Amino acid sequence: RYVSTFRPSVKCETEKSKAQWKTMGPAKVEVPSPKNFLQKHSKEPKLPERKKEQDSRKMPTLSVPRKTDHPLMGIQSKKNFINANAVAAIMGLAKKPQPVYVDRRQGDKHLLETSGLVPKYVKKKDYGIIPKYVTQRDEEIKRAQKEHEAYILESLKKRAMKRLSDEERNSVLQGLKKNWEEVHHEFQGLSVDIDTIPKKMHKEKLESQMKQLEHDIDVIEKHKVIYIANE
Repeated sequence: RYVSTFRPSVKCETEKSKAQWKTMGPAKVEVPSPKNFLQKHSKEPKLPERKKEQDSRKMPTLSVPRKTDHPLMGIQSKKNFINANAVAAIMGLAKKPQPVYVDRRQGDKHLLETSGLVPKYVKKKDYGIIPKYVTQRDEEIKRAQKEHEAYILESLKKRAMKRLSDEERNSVLQGLKKNWEEVHHEFQGLSVDIDTIPKKMHKEKLESQMKQLEHDIDVIEKHKVIYIANE
């Protein structure tokens, strides 16, 4: 019969790889003693023992008198409490009544101070004084206005700009208004049915001209001083 030459090595490897629970029969483990049974609260964590302090013998000082303490007897005061109370009542200042207001016929009282009827805001130290940010803003506006005027004067000296006189300004304004009336008259003369592309384009052109003229008229009416480039 044929016998493999690797049989001993294979047998050794199989024995090494086997575990106790894979072999036949129960594993050989030590059986716990019946004396070491599980007791109650045995698995709960236990706190370490408290160390005794050196000053544990000393009792803490108590603010309450002890049972053995006795009060001082036989002490008498020569103060006349009746006269003292009378002098304090005569010399003391009378209490002012708290200001209240009544809002109903039944006499419901409320504090006057928190009602909003007392003019507290008027009595403030800074009442009526212009805030600092307003004065700073006014100064910045004035400074910017001066810088703008200086720039305009400098440009006028260089003959780069020319100021329109009142007559020229009025004539320009009247001319713009006259042009607007003409365009508006032409716009009103358009037909009701605008069904072709040329009619639509003509209507849009008139509307844009009217808007531009209205803008120019508004600008000239707002600004009394107008500068134009000197060509």
